[in-house]
Amino acid sequence: MQFSSVLLENAVQAFSKLPGIGKKTALRLVLHLLKQDDATVHQFSEAITRLKKEIKFCTRCGNIADKPLCSICENPGRKQQLICVVESIRDVIAIESTQQFNGVYHILGGIISPIDGIGPEQLTIDPLLERIKKEKTEELIFALNPTIQGDTTIYYIQKRLQNQPIRITTIARGVAFGGELEYADEMTLARSLQNRLPVERYVNSR
Repeated sequence: MQFSSVLLENAVQAFSKLPGIGKKTALRLVLHLLKQDDATVHQFSEAITRLKKEIKFCTRCGNIADKPLCSICENPGRKQQLICVVESIRDVIAIESTQQFNGVYHILGGIISPIDGIGPEQLTIDPLLERIKKEKTEELIFALNPTIQGDTTIYYIQKRLQNQPIRITTIARGVAFGGELEYADEMTLARSLQNRLPVERYVNSR
């Protein structure tokens, strides 16, 4: 792709580094911005700059936040003793879009995958266990992607909690094995949450 301007080429290169954005899409985005007035472009760039400089991560669950605690953890209307364990922030967004869950979350930051060099120590498993003891959590719902790595993570955490008086469940198999939560439609994900299963039944059925 040939450019008549180095500035244009640099901007396209920058946009094309974003996931899912190819050179042609990046060019369309840049040309669109060029058509906007200065105030709009400034607002766009300022939003991105502030996002990078000022964004925080919830000290309790790991979600994106503007303050030490995210809006979900701070909400007194949420069931604080009901924790949904997810792999990433994208999964929180997917579940929240169903409007069927009224508890709080804990983001692991990944799943156990020895082949990728990811062990329990790279995840926020220990903070989760400490949180459960401190907050007297009543139920832990695993909403991890239904893969071998996801199942391994569930099994590991379940074993660490085997002496804790807590109900441990996992979302039902409405989400196909090998699928990812963020790509599941809202109805399927909502039903998976509502029809969650005890972890013992889930593990033994595999």
